[in-house]
Parts: sequence; structure tokens; C-alpha cells
Amino acid sequence: MSTFTEETRLRAREIIARYPADRSRSALLPLLHLVQSEEGYVSPAGVEFCAEVLGLNKAQVGAVATFYTMYKRKPTGEYLVSVCTNTMCDVLGGQKVYDALAEHLGVGHEETTADGKITLEHAECLAACDYGPVMTVNYDFFDNVEPQGALDVVEELRAGGRPMPTRGARLCTLKEMAVQLAGFADERDGAVADGGPGEPSLRGLRLAEQHGVSVPGFDPKTPIRSKAEADRAAAEAKAKAEAAKPAPAPEPAKPEAATGSTAPDVKAPDAKSPQVRTAETRQPDAATAVPDAPGTKIPVDGPPPVPRDAQAAEAAGTAANPPAGDGKPAGDAAGAQERNLKEAEAGTGADGADPADANGSGVRK
Repeated sequence: MSTFTEETRLRAREIIARYPADRSRSALLPLLHLVQSEEGYVSPAGVEFCAEVLGLNKAQVGAVATFYTMYKRKPTGEYLVSVCTNTMCDVLGGQKVYDALAEHLGVGHEETTADGKITLEHAECLAACDYGPVMTVNYDFFDNVEPQGALDVVEELRAGGRPMPTRGARLCTLKEMAVQLAGFADERDGAVADGGPGEPSLRGLRLAEQHGVSVPGFDPKTPIRSKAEADRAAAEAKAKAEAAKPAPAPEPAKPEAATGSTAPDVKAPDAKSPQVRTAETRQPDAATAVPDAPGTKIPVDGPPPVPRDAQAAEAAGTAANPPAGDGKPAGDAAGAQERNLKEAEAGTGADGADPADANGSGVRK
């Protein structure tokens, strides 16, 4: 079982402190990245560590760690090379790039080279269709790659170099990237100053400049406030809003205070909603109030009354068709069935002839 360093434990406490005390389990995702930054993958010891510091059980942590593909469950190389083979990149040649790398490195999906440098995987989508086919190294992009260009990148990595991604910051190892994904800044000098955005990414900004489109009141130089500053500003805004509220109106005088009467304050019938009034009228019971106007007729829901001649006809039909004893519908007499059964047992037909005559043909002479 691995023993995590004191630095990792300090960072774990810092991560947990970012969340409210009763929401500490929200820190699980960055904590998994944190343990991966030390071991290169989420080991059983890493799962146990996360469960311990968050007060969860290992099954809960393992369920999350196995759900997301960014958490590796077995030792991973120093550089994770991901090639998109989804529809758009595949059409543009992504599968050819992956096949060339697999053959050159001698590994398949989620397998690591013998020197521990490269882990290869095919990705379903890297969210960069306008740059396809794309390949990432530790989640930094190499755009519009071709098989030979991809081979050049991995060979430079194996030789100890760090090729510059097409866009984004300077390339780092998987463990260094995991630290950043856990929420900590890249401490390498000038690491985030390298690289730049891709041309398709800038297209929208250039169109906005061309047509004068901007966000009202937006100042890009506005500093990002800390959590304490944001909480203080929110408290001040809430206090101002409370102070600006008008004074509450005085409560109306109660009936006994106004008239001296002790009778209960009963709302007038007109104050009832139409739905309540309709329900009380159609389905009166002991709790239903007396109708508003004297002589009001209360309609009763139900089928209309049947004329007397129809009632007599129905009674006559029922009397003429008593139900059969075997549960058959009324009017279906069982006499014919009983007769046929007796004839079948006697071995004769309906006309008294033997069903099978002397010639055995079953046809009467």
C-alpha cells in the first residue's frame, strides 16, 4: 500500500477547504487527479486515501474513478497519446494516424511502451472537429496531424524532448498535468506563456471586431475576486437590498377590535374560487355550505333517467332469455349440444346411420 507524501496530504486539505463543510464530497474529482499526480494512476491505495479524507467508503470512490476515462486504473506512461477516431476525425484520417502509431510503438489501446514513456489510446471525441484529425499528448492538442507527423512527435518524446503543441501551453508530463487538473497552477517558469490559440478559435473574435459586436459593460481587465471578497460583496449587496425595502403596511384591524364582535371572521361566499363553488354545488355533503340563494337547485351528475317503456322492454328481454347454467350468455340453450354428445357416444349420425359403413369409407350407400 502506498503512503502518500506530506505535500499530497497538504494539497488534499487545501482542496477540501474549497467546498462547504457539508459538501466535502464534491472535492472527490480533484482529489482523484491529485492521487494520480503522485502515482501516475488511481491505485487501490489512492481510492482508499480519497475515501479516508472525505469520509466515504471505497465503493463510492471506485464508482466515480471507473466512470471517467481521465482516471487511469493501471500504471500509465509519462505521456498519454490520444488519437481521435470518431466520425469527423476518422473521415479526415484519424484511424490511419492511430494505426501508424500502434504499429510503430508496438502497443494497442491503453497499452504502454516497454520504456514507460508512451501510453496510446484512441479517443471517441476530443472536441476539436474543426482541427481534425487531432491528437493530444497529456490533453494538449496537436492539430491536423498526419501519420508521419504523429510518429515524429512520439519519437521526440521518447528521446526526451517536449514538442510544442499546436495551441495551448508548454507540454508537460501526465503527473504534472494531473496537478493542474487538481486545481493547482503550473509552477514552471514561463510555461503558460508559450503557444497560442488556433485560427478557427479566433474566427469568432475577428467577426465580432469586424461587426462591432461586444458584451455590454464588459471590461476584460476586471480582476477576478477571491472567494472572501466575493462573499463580502454579496453580503453588502444583500444589506443594501434589505435597507431599500419599503416598510411593511400595518395589519388591518381584527373584527373584535373594530366592532367588538366575537363572531368568527367568515369570508363571504363570493370570495370562493369558481372551482370550489362548482365542487360544493355538484357534490354536496355534510361539510358543504348552504347554497347562496334560496331555492337553488343542485344538479346531480349521473346518467339521464330511462323512459318507462324502455325499462319494460329490458325486463321482458331478460325474462325471455334466462342465463344458462354453464355461464353462457342468455339465450344460448344447451339442448343441441347435449343431443350431439349423446349421438357421438352412440356412434350414430344425426339420421341414425352408422358413420362407417361396410366398405369402411365413412360414406353411406
